Order: sequence, then C-alpha cells, then structure tokens
Amino acid sequence: MIASRLQQRLKEEWLLWLFAALAIVLATLDPQPLASYRRWLQLPTLAGLMGLLIAIQGIRDSGLVQHAAAAVVTRVHSLRSLGLVLVVATALLSMVLTNDVSLFLIVPLTVAIGGMSNLPVLRMVVLEALAVNAGSTLSPIGNPQNLLLWQYSSMPFLHFAAAMLPAAAVMLVLVAAFTVLWLPGDRVALTAEGIDGAVISARLGAWSMAALVGMVVLMEYSHAPLGAVVLLALFGLLARTSLQRIDWLLLLTFAAIFLGLGHFAELPLVQRGLDRLDFGQPLILYLSGIVASQLISNVPATVLLLDRTPDAIALAVAVNVGGFGVAIGSLANLIALRLAKQPHGLRLLHLVSIPFLLVCAPLVYLVWRW
Repeated sequence: MIASRLQQRLKEEWLLWLFAALAIVLATLDPQPLASYRRWLQLPTLAGLMGLLIAIQGIRDSGLVQHAAAAVVTRVHSLRSLGLVLVVATALLSMVLTNDVSLFLIVPLTVAIGGMSNLPVLRMVVLEALAVNAGSTLSPIGNPQNLLLWQYSSMPFLHFAAAMLPAAAVMLVLVAAFTVLWLPGDRVALTAEGIDGAVISARLGAWSMAALVGMVVLMEYSHAPLGAVVLLALFGLLARTSLQRIDWLLLLTFAAIFLGLGHFAELPLVQRGLDRLDFGQPLILYLSGIVASQLISNVPATVLLLDRTPDAIALAVAVNVGGFGVAIGSLANLIALRLAKQPHGLRLLHLVSIPFLLVCAPLVYLVWRW
C-alpha cells in the first residue's frame, strides 16, 4: 500500500523529473568538479526548508492552525475583507520573516479557513504568492536576493528599504486592488462541521512554535543545517508521525531545481550571451533581470548578474519584479502551491501571475525611474 502510494506520488512529480533530467543532461554534456555541484545544491537553503517543513508540520498536527483559523473566520464577515486581512498579513510577515517563512505560516491557516468556510482557497493562495513577492521587495531581509544585494551594496538598512519603496508600493497597491476585484463580496458562510477550534496537543504546538522561531533565528545567522539536524532528531524522538507527513519530495524537487538551474546559468554559452549586453543601460538591466528570473528563478538570476551590474538597487528592483510571471520566477510561488495542495494550482497561478507581470513591470519601471 505504501509502495503504491509512493509510486503514484512520483508519477505526479513532473517538476522533479523535469529538473532532475536537466541536471543529468547538463552533467553529462558539461561535467564539472564536485565542488561546483555542492555550490549549486545550496545545502544551507535546503536545510532551512527542511527545518521549516518540520516545525510547521508539528504546528499543523497540534491543532493550533485550526484554532487560529476558527478565531479569524468568526471575526470577519465578508470574503473580500477576509482575503484582504490574509493578503496584508502575508505581505507584512514577508518583510520581517522572509517570503518563504510567511507562506509556511499563512498558507496552512488559509487552507484551514477554507475547510470551515466558503473561502476560495486556491484564489487566496495565488494572492498570497503575489503578496509575498510584493511585500518582501521592500525589506533587505525579505527574500534571499534582497539579502544578497543589501550585503553586496553595503547600504544602511533603511536606505536600502527607502530605495526599494517605490517599486514595492506599486506592487502592493496592485496586489490589494486585484484582491478586491477578484474575491467575491459574499458573506463568509461557515460550515458547522468544519469548525473545530480545539487544540489537539498544546505541548506539541508550544515546542513546534519554539522550533519555528529557533529555526528562523538560526537561518538568519547562517546555521540552518544545525537547526535542521536538531529538529529532525527532536521530532524523530517525540513526534515521529509528524515527520511521516512531511512533503519530502518538495525538498528533492528544490534540490533538482538548484542543480539544474545553477549549472545552466554558468554554461559558457549563457556567459557569452551576457557579455554582449550593456548592463550600464537601466532598461537593459531591468529587462535582463526579469527575463533571467523567468528562466532560472530570481535568486540564481541575482547571482548571475551581480558582478555585471553597476547598480545593486536597479538589479534588486528587476529580480523582485521577475518573481511574478511563471512559477519558477520565485521559489516562493512553488512553496505556496505545494503547501496548499489544491488541484490545478499551477494553471491558475500562471493565468494570474503572467498578466500581473505584464501590468506590473512597466508601471514599476516608470515609477522607479521617475
């Protein structure tokens, strides 16, 4: 039974197979030293994701998410208002806890609310993916690309945030406006059998919350592998069933993405193509950051273009805008969809996010350059 379920899951993991195939093909055609593969694999990032997955699964299993969902849904009366509350919370959290951490907190809450009301869960998750991309743009610690560019530029924290404010403001206004337009104004209809605010295990919830906070702190100080090992051991001893429910294939998918895209970005053909571009021209840099993000995700795009640009802020604006569009533009998009586990999520994300990019990109450029 377990083997058949695993086999079925593997058949559904087309993204894993796609990037695993890309990594294998590139390794065959362009073999590199082992050190390069270790660098592309981004083990600290994978360790951080694993720690977050473990902590959030513990919070879910404790019943705290369901308890919080019941508290929220009984205090908001319209779907549009409820959606705005969740979108604003997602954007604000992404400014201080990074985009992926905020999704690990908000998306399970959204799914729980959807289970006890008529909230359109998939629409909300797509909006939350847009919101984390917009909110994290403002903060130097909001996402990995901003953190990298902030440290590279040696700008004061508030100066970096002030420089990113025009771009972030445009994105946030667009997300808020789209939320109002897209969500129905109907009243929240509660499903009586779905409302269960009881906490199943207060002890599991308490130390899972502590584990989440500790993991975020360790990630901030570059000790993610230590945190992941400690949580793995702790849950293995005290909450083994929570470990069994974790989406381990998500980690494998990200590993394949990191290997495939990291290698692709450093191919000689790609490097020669970049050599022909004049990154001193603001529009060329802006478009290059967006296009590169669509092809290899915005964090690898930042690394690819970092040494070629004279303006770290200009690159930050470009790659943050590039987080919209195709799902791979920001790994936060993929995290949101995997946490929600809703059918046809990727299709709806693209139907919304690609037009959003086409509207957002010129507006951000005009406001930022002005």
